[in-house]
Amino acid sequence: MALTSTFTSLNLPVKNVAQSKAFFTGIGFALNPQYPDNENSAAIMIGDNLQVMLINQAFFTTLTEREIVDTSKYAQLTIALAFESREKVDEIVNTAVSLGGKLHAEPEDHGFMYHWGFVDLDGHLWAINYMNTDAAQG
Repeated sequence: MALTSTFTSLNLPVKNVAQSKAFFTGIGFALNPQYPDNENSAAIMIGDNLQVMLINQAFFTTLTEREIVDTSKYAQLTIALAFESREKVDEIVNTAVSLGGKLHAEPEDHGFMYHWGFVDLDGHLWAINYMNTDAAQG
């Protein structure tokens, strides 16, 4: 059997935990009540067993000896999430932009996959997708 994680947490450095928390809960994600919510961090659930830990940049620097990526110049990763419909993709991206995020690109329709994205308040890239698995298999 292949190695699989029972729970995944992505740790993202942010400038302002309160603002980032308001941004992501405004999109519709929920806080993880199992983790403390304070000025240094907040845990946002983005899947059944997947969370994003928003960590204040100053505190984040105590967790690693490496520099935090300047997201205005570099993309360290893209967080790609899939949802149940094209309409949901549009809703999420439009809500993110209304809350202060920026569009990452124009929507792309590949027939079997619909893709659009946004940049969050701290410059992290989010790819929001709908995959028509029946069309992809056919």
